[in-house]
Amino acid sequence: MRKINSISRKLFIINAAIFVAFIISTMLFLSLFFERFYIKQKIYQTERTLNEFVAGYKKAKTLDEIEKVLLESEENSNTKIIVLNSNLVPKIFRIDGRDKVLRNRLLIDVVKNIGDSEMRFVRKSDDIATFFLSDNQGPIKGIVSVYNYNEKGEIIISATSVQPINEAVFIINKIFLYFIFLALAVVLILSYFYSKIITKPLVQMNKVATKMANLDFSEKCSVQSKDEIGSLANSLNVLSENLNNALTSLKEANAKLEEDIEKEKKLDKMRRDFIAAASHDLKTPIALIEGYAEALKDDIFDDKNKDYYLDIILDETKNMASLVEDMLELSKLESGKLEISKEKFNLDKLVDSTVKKFIGPIQEKSIDLQLNLIENCEVYADWDRIGQVITNLLTNAIKHTNDNGQIIINMLRQDNKIKLEVENSGSHIPEDEIDKIWDLFYKIDKSRNRKFGGTGVGLSIVKSIIEMHGGSYGVNNTPNGVVFYILVPVT
Repeated sequence: MRKINSISRKLFIINAAIFVAFIISTMLFLSLFFERFYIKQKIYQTERTLNEFVAGYKKAKTLDEIEKVLLESEENSNTKIIVLNSNLVPKIFRIDGRDKVLRNRLLIDVVKNIGDSEMRFVRKSDDIATFFLSDNQGPIKGIVSVYNYNEKGEIIISATSVQPINEAVFIINKIFLYFIFLALAVVLILSYFYSKIITKPLVQMNKVATKMANLDFSEKCSVQSKDEIGSLANSLNVLSENLNNALTSLKEANAKLEEDIEKEKKLDKMRRDFIAAASHDLKTPIALIEGYAEALKDDIFDDKNKDYYLDIILDETKNMASLVEDMLELSKLESGKLEISKEKFNLDKLVDSTVKKFIGPIQEKSIDLQLNLIENCEVYADWDRIGQVITNLLTNAIKHTNDNGQIIINMLRQDNKIKLEVENSGSHIPEDEIDKIWDLFYKIDKSRNRKFGGTGVGLSIVKSIIEMHGGSYGVNNTPNGVVFYILVPVT
């Protein structure tokens, strides 16, 4: 894997390079251009001083006024001025109470070398000509500006020394040589700490972003600065939290979707089993009814057997009606159109009337039926739907009770609800299936019992009706068999 260069190293190198380049360029600039710049300023200063003196000299009327102008011009610009007549003889002025003609060596050299090759012409501006004064084309000694005062036949000269410049440039370069090492050390140290300060939060944000790329949202940025980096860190934290929430929601939705898909697959399989069972259970009675009806039509049976076969036809018709009713209830369940209409009624009377409908099957299997009801036990519910629940529970109990078995129906009060239990002797429900029996189409007994159905819809209907009433339901294995129960609200 290619090693990624540290941003702090890059920033350190860039900052150090910029500072070093700045220092070196400054040193080179001073070395190359300082002397030129200095001389150019001296030329300008010498010419300006000469212009100012000439202007004052022309206006002055007395010697005192001339001397005053001369002193002011020299003091303000560190420049020496001399006035020569047509014979190049200096004019005498009184200065500080003494007569002075040439006040320093520079002016003496100027007067001696006027027109000499040692005075190199520089430029001419207006009426002023400027020269460099040097020794045999050597280093510049001074700058001389000359004004030809034709009206009086005089020559006015302004001169300034530039001799110290060479020495000044040498000293500056030497100082700069020491300074560059000191500055380089300071720059390197400052660049190091500066890069660390700038890149520390960036490194932390990069660490958090790397974890986010690997879907790890456990770490947050702790950058508290109020600048753009702090704002970026805060945005990264918000992004991390939003991504975490979105990913969590997506995982939950995906898990729920997988669960729903799996449930739908199972439901689809059970639906196919239901259709197969319903088809079989419809086909058999239809065939029986058709056969016995044709036999009766053809007077194959004698009068003694007619009633028996008519009873068979009626039983099969009831089985078909029950199956069709289950299919209709199933349609209502899946479309959400199963409705209830609540009223107050005595639950014990509903249980008693429902049980009477099953006396025949109960006696046929010699089942011992025990009723422990609460008289005048009033509930607030839908008579027909609760009757359907009791019918389904009782049908289920009879179906799974062996011959000479026992069914016990109990009524109990629990807070503001009435608990109805239907217990039958027989086999226990496997623990891994006890929570599945309420699912639509689910059947523990995969075989079909035609007398009491076998489509796996009955307990699902019980579940839906009780939930619509705001009640609860359940099933438990008992020492003797299985008990189903429901809780119906009193009000």
